[in-house]
Amino acid sequence: MPTDCISYQSSGYFTPIMNDYLEQKSSLQPLYNRFPSLGNFGAQITEKQNNFNNDFRKTLVEVLHRQYQSLQVSGLTNANIEALKNPNTFTVTTGHQLNLFTGPLYFLYKIISAVNLAKELKAKYPYCDFVPVYWMATEDHDFEEINYFNFKGKKFRWNRESTGPVGRLSTKGLEEVFEVFAHETGSGNNAAFIRNLFEKTYLTHENLADATRYLANELFGKQGLVIIDADEAELKREFIPYIKQELLQQTAFKNVTETIEQLKDYDVQVNPREINLFYIGENLRERIVQMDGKYQVNNTSIQFSESEILAELESHPENFSPNVILRPLYQEVILPNLCYIGGGGELAYWLELKSLFDAVKVPFPMLLLRNSVLLATQKQAQKADKLGVSWQDLFAKQADLKNLKIKSLSEFPIDLTPQKETLQKQFADLHVIAEQTDKSFSGAVKAQETKQIKGLENLEKRLLKAQKRKHADELERITDLQNELFPNKSLQERQANFAEFYIESGQSLIDKLSAELHPLANDFNILVL
Repeated sequence: MPTDCISYQSSGYFTPIMNDYLEQKSSLQPLYNRFPSLGNFGAQITEKQNNFNNDFRKTLVEVLHRQYQSLQVSGLTNANIEALKNPNTFTVTTGHQLNLFTGPLYFLYKIISAVNLAKELKAKYPYCDFVPVYWMATEDHDFEEINYFNFKGKKFRWNRESTGPVGRLSTKGLEEVFEVFAHETGSGNNAAFIRNLFEKTYLTHENLADATRYLANELFGKQGLVIIDADEAELKREFIPYIKQELLQQTAFKNVTETIEQLKDYDVQVNPREINLFYIGENLRERIVQMDGKYQVNNTSIQFSESEILAELESHPENFSPNVILRPLYQEVILPNLCYIGGGGELAYWLELKSLFDAVKVPFPMLLLRNSVLLATQKQAQKADKLGVSWQDLFAKQADLKNLKIKSLSEFPIDLTPQKETLQKQFADLHVIAEQTDKSFSGAVKAQETKQIKGLENLEKRLLKAQKRKHADELERITDLQNELFPNKSLQERQANFAEFYIESGQSLIDKLSAELHPLANDFNILVL
């Protein structure tokens, strides 16, 4: 069974809003700017070019060079940072939390999507330069979401208390995680590389932001990836006008609330606050709320009058942190960005935001669903062939997969639909006769029809159960294979860590992903390693 792909929609793992977005349903089109295609990027380039503060590029480049000063920077990454000085250089950006040791596999797929998109854009628009950017979510506070990773079915967790932005967290305590993890990696050069990478990442860097930057640079620096930590006073100074507008006018709440009403047929991803800002400091990250004419930092005694909070903003913009609603706007203000690459949940909340961007006159980026991948070994692919199951079959829910395969394994048809249809035709004739008599006879005919159809359905279930018993061994092999590929009955990319596959394949894992993934194809890829 070779490397293959299926559509996102047919995978069964994407939400209705994402399926409708991918199909470019007319009801969603007012909620985004342009659908991501190579041809559409031309207009996006022009719009961003006309609406970006090019004077800020110098500050952006200076901050990036400072953030990279302790790293070995590849020639391509350095060239990409320098290129950002030029008005014809644009970014394509993905973002991710600071998950321990990258967290789930899709961290790789996000970054490879950005790197490959930048290459495709350069080929299409050679007069511009395109820089892949990884935006580190250093100001998040959800430590419980990022403090672990799964490796070969085991969870490795960093246990500690956390307050404030996670990027500022000390890496102390990760020595214990490393010791336990190192014992599980096995032998060989690839395992040694993984151990060394973990050790250098977390045991030689003081905080989680620096550690994650090092890790991403080690994995993708040679491909020109530029990593940004936006928890910087100089970057936030450019965002001051938008923070001020949020404090005084609550622009986000008004606009996003109206958009959510348009999305009432879907599950809402995030809801706006009246003020979508946090106040942050050492071990502090709390919402700013308005109470009794004052700006209060929630759960603290810190409060400001209007003039005081505006003075604080001018003096210390680094103390103001955008929440999930405003973070995308911050990104688009400080980066010459054309496209945001994210997962289905991320793009769902971005779809709530276009009216906010329109209100503050910032171009809304194109939204691209990141590549998704199922990794399989040659042995697993051969097993699937031998068992007669396709990749599409293996994406089915397990109960559906069993029912599908038992029908193909059975020596006789289990589906009694033809018999039910014959019965319904016979009762249709009886209903004609019944209509010529009294109503009680019609009721009796209907009751008898229901009883006999139900009887056939029960027979069908018993046949299915009997055949499952007969073919239990084949079904067990099929479900074992599915469980290997879909751990915890979930997508592999959301469960497993890259280290598990890197130890088996080495650098060829990233090389093959980079060669095979096409960010604009909108396919779920199956790669046989």
